[in-house]
Amino acid sequence: MTFMADVNKILEDLSNSVINGDEEAAKKAAMEALEAGLDPIKAINEGLSKGMEVVGDRFSRSEIYLPEVMIAADAIKASLAILKPKIMESRRSEVNRGKVVIGTVFGDIHDIGKNLVATMLSVSGFEVHDLGCDVAVQKFIEKAEEVNADIIAMSSLLTPSKIYQKDVIKYLEDKGTRGKYYIIVGGGPITPDWVKEIGADGWGKYSEDAVTLCKRLVEEKPSKPLAEPVLVGE
Repeated sequence: MTFMADVNKILEDLSNSVINGDEEAAKKAAMEALEAGLDPIKAINEGLSKGMEVVGDRFSRSEIYLPEVMIAADAIKASLAILKPKIMESRRSEVNRGKVVIGTVFGDIHDIGKNLVATMLSVSGFEVHDLGCDVAVQKFIEKAEEVNADIIAMSSLLTPSKIYQKDVIKYLEDKGTRGKYYIIVGGGPITPDWVKEIGADGWGKYSEDAVTLCKRLVEEKPSKPLAEPVLVGE
């Protein structure tokens, strides 16, 4: 078996471990990825994330329900526990790109997509303040003010909870501080149309797209808020 075949098999195993919600298979594939010298970011983007994309699609079509999504998330967490130390060891940048406050919005306890983005932002040189899940509107803003954040990033997997992304923006507008931060959003039910509707500054389809988005915002420094959002991965 060639090296490329080995890599493709490992990526397929990572993806399937998430789809099947198999924590042991996820850990085994993660170890095999490191032993094969596979870039752990590639293992996440082309293995774990692809599996979660399938799970998210099935969830959106009501083919599976929340318990299955949570089991898939546990498989990803098991794999990340093995991959993340290697990422932090080999990829941490010395560049201080900016500060990001990130969390899953109120009413939603799903964190796997948010965790992937937070990890990749951290190793890309951002100072990340992760608020976790089920984060109240005011908490996003309080933390952003406390750390003088550049970006507020909000995730949502459940369609009913995505309204709180809009509420954060409305709260900032009412306070007259909307222009202090770039606001980016993401998650399964989040579409470019929704991003435009709520007046967010950007959206990334996948975790790596969110990192590209944040880099563009802090490097190009467009005026806040943007007249048109930056959409990465459409």
